[in-house]
Amino acid sequence: MNYQEEMKQLRDELNAHGYRYYVEDAPTISDFEYDRMLRRLEDLEREHPEEITPDSPTQRVGGPALSEFAPVEHPVPLESLQDVFNGDEVREFLDRVDDTLPRVAYSVEPKVDGLSVALEYRDGVFVRGATRGDGRVGEDVTENLRTIRSIPMVLPDKLPRLIVRGEVYMSRQVFEEINARREIEGKPLMANPRNAAAGSLRQLDPKVAAQRRLDIAIFNLQLAEGREFTTHTETIDYLATQHFKVIPHKRLQAADEILAEIERLGDERMEYPFDIDGAVIKLDDLGDRTVLGSTAKCPKWAIAYKYPPEQKPSVLKDIVVQVGRTGVLTPKAMLEPVRLAGTTVTFATLHNQDFITEKDIRIGDTVIVQKAGEIIPEIVEVVREKRPAGTVPYYLPDCCPVCGAPVSRDEDGAAIRCTGAECPAQRLRNLTHFASRNAMDIDGLGPAVLNQLIESGLVKTAADLYTLQVQDIAQLDRMGEKSAQNAVNAIAASKENDLWRLINALGIRQVGDKAAKVLASHFGTFDALAEASAEELTAINDVGAVTAAYIRRWMEDPQSRDLISRLKAVGVNMTCKEEKVDSRFMGMTFVLTGALEKFTRDEAGEMIEKRGGKSAGSVSKKTSYVVAGENAGSKLRKARELGIPVLTEDEFLELLK
Repeated sequence: MNYQEEMKQLRDELNAHGYRYYVEDAPTISDFEYDRMLRRLEDLEREHPEEITPDSPTQRVGGPALSEFAPVEHPVPLESLQDVFNGDEVREFLDRVDDTLPRVAYSVEPKVDGLSVALEYRDGVFVRGATRGDGRVGEDVTENLRTIRSIPMVLPDKLPRLIVRGEVYMSRQVFEEINARREIEGKPLMANPRNAAAGSLRQLDPKVAAQRRLDIAIFNLQLAEGREFTTHTETIDYLATQHFKVIPHKRLQAADEILAEIERLGDERMEYPFDIDGAVIKLDDLGDRTVLGSTAKCPKWAIAYKYPPEQKPSVLKDIVVQVGRTGVLTPKAMLEPVRLAGTTVTFATLHNQDFITEKDIRIGDTVIVQKAGEIIPEIVEVVREKRPAGTVPYYLPDCCPVCGAPVSRDEDGAAIRCTGAECPAQRLRNLTHFASRNAMDIDGLGPAVLNQLIESGLVKTAADLYTLQVQDIAQLDRMGEKSAQNAVNAIAASKENDLWRLINALGIRQVGDKAAKVLASHFGTFDALAEASAEELTAINDVGAVTAAYIRRWMEDPQSRDLISRLKAVGVNMTCKEEKVDSRFMGMTFVLTGALEKFTRDEAGEMIEKRGGKSAGSVSKKTSYVVAGENAGSKLRKARELGIPVLTEDEFLELLK
């Protein structure tokens, strides 16, 4: 077999396995075997780039990042549907259709809560994909759509042109996994799967979109040159044979059957991998659709039934406080069990103290509960007339319920956080940050390895990392002797890091790598930083009162002192290796005027610049100080007019000291 035949065979086999895995959910080979075949194809394509084809699974992550999305005009408009909200409105729609077309059949299907797109194929090859936009003009997101594994790159039938419409979504499972990872990394959480899918599809870098593991459900045939169809059901069945993941649907006729199916979809919507915000009812016969036509906004042959958020009363039995991986205290309402959106709800999020106070939520209250976005149970309101006597307002604790450390409220938000450096609830997040590239830069200690070390009891704090042996790490999943040795070597090497890396690694609020470098350079040693007062800290440029307070609070906490003591004991460097820089004049501008006796203007300018300031030739509102010698003229007068502080030579020398 020559290399061309082998490449074709690999492409065909990998695409077939990808279809079985991503569309049919029935893989027939292991991930290891799939990866082995994919690596072989990648090797061959590197050797013979002229043989790369559009259907190669290696092309799933498309070209380089874009600067913007190009507009795409849809040959067939992507119309929006008229919303209805109750059974009477559904019957009104069916009656209107019946007046023109009696005894017709309908397709009833779940309405996926995602982002609508059109996929275009030429001669069976995927060539372009676009968002809905305003229905007539969307945005070209082809490269991002290539990353969706359930979109076929090549179809079995080679029609001259085919356009299908689908809904891109992020599964609830992927959404929860991504948010869990973002929480560990200290990033803002995504609001809901729909917003996450929309934001992912509009990433300018396809590699970012690929990491989001989006999926798609195809629900309509827009255009098919060379094929004729009479019903929507025929088109969906045909698209399934072309390896598309199609929307589940039922062909029904009677109004009672249609309403029963809408109710069934609502009851079972949590069983689908995607979020459902309604049910679509549309004429099945394509000719009948043409007869009814469309308004300026919507087709007359279809509607979207929107499910209202189901609300039910329950009794709030208790409030428990959980500590997240970033230290945020989150109150949770423990409820008497109540059935909502197909599942039994026993708790609801209370968000934060402001939410509790605003709604005056108390233990013992009867509350109205609903599922926000059909996922997270939340309390909508309190039934005040059912409040038992003797209830009291609820307040979050002053100390962390996990480790007992004091808590503090964010200056710029409603979050209340544990300040404990060794809090078990924050262990994975703290260790992940400690080992990260901009902190101690310990290669080989990612979240997965650290999580295993924590669960095995080998690591509780960052100091424990430095006591690990090769055999400790080698026993973990996917870690062999060589990987373990490399990790131990990286841990040992990190002991010699410069001081700023350690300061950044400690995770003090508002102290990132930039601030850590300034602090390390200014104080020279960790002990000097630990002993610095709030006044000494705020005297440093770029360190405000809030940051200084966070630093002092961290340094004074017993858990922090214990961690530093243990890091010193294992030999972690606590000294700035770079030459200490005097930055007291950082951000300041000096103007020198008149005859100077104790130094020249060049000497004075050099002394200012060595301390982070700069010397200017003219006075303005941005001038910090004017240093005036004998016979100072117009610059001195302007400084006095603007209220700029004026220094004598002796006062300037005192400032230098």
